[in-house]
Amino acid sequence: MKKNKNTARGIFKKELLDEDFYILSSINDTEEVRFLSHEPNRHCLQFHFCISGKVQLIYNNGLYKRELEEERSLVLYNPQEELPINTLLSPKGAYVILLIPIFKLHTFFSREAQYIAFLNEENRDKKYYRENVIRPNVMTVLDQVLNYQPNPIVSGLYFQAKALELLSFYFNSPHEIDLEKCPFLADEKNVAKIKLAKEIIIERFASPPTLQELADEIHLPINRLKEGFKQVYGDTVYGFLFDYKMDLARKLLMDGSLNVNEVGLKTGYSAASHFIAAFKKKYGITPKKYQSSFSNQ
Repeated sequence: MKKNKNTARGIFKKELLDEDFYILSSINDTEEVRFLSHEPNRHCLQFHFCISGKVQLIYNNGLYKRELEEERSLVLYNPQEELPINTLLSPKGAYVILLIPIFKLHTFFSREAQYIAFLNEENRDKKYYRENVIRPNVMTVLDQVLNYQPNPIVSGLYFQAKALELLSFYFNSPHEIDLEKCPFLADEKNVAKIKLAKEIIIERFASPPTLQELADEIHLPINRLKEGFKQVYGDTVYGFLFDYKMDLARKLLMDGSLNVNEVGLKTGYSAASHFIAAFKKKYGITPKKYQSSFSNQ
């Protein structure tokens, strides 16, 4: 992207809170416009907060531009394509961005701690944006993000707390109080079906159903099963099942009452070689060595 001679390249201060979960911030204390960029994950929501000055967001190689005025916020989500962050921050401007994966946001709204929802049928593939005034309580947290330097020992904890404050204040604001209109919240019927799918594959882990059989049993289209399970549990159906079986195998090996072949059969592997390969892929050690490490203690 080309910048004119009165534009300087700047750097976001980045706080990584979790995988793809960031707080980015910048204070432009120069007399030049500052160009800032970052490449977020496609499945992240972008919360943009212009504290002072102006911010211009630039997309599609400059074909689309959107200006954010002082004390305004903008939320962006586009599951269909990448939304790289390219912005121009005005002189004396201050700017904060919160990036959060959609599935992680869902966990904060779950009614049951271990279950989260996926986008409802109406909104799941739609672009979403909303601009609002930054309210005083949000502005207070943003000022703390920009200007407070915590002890490095607690820095990660501090910025995680600030990120959660920003989200809680944002979604508790008057314009978001009708949570049913938010496209990122639970469709409880589908959550219940995804929960049932999990229970079925755990119950039948040694001889699990195919994806189509599972989709038919829970009365959900197979594409919705795959998308929903990934967003609810952060993994594919069979990825989740693999981790469940490996965790069970690890516990059985620690117990020591079964040998490696018996543990393999117990976890659904008819061939010991397949079980050994799967266990080593997961834990980087053969099941025999893993079991021996406990028997020698």
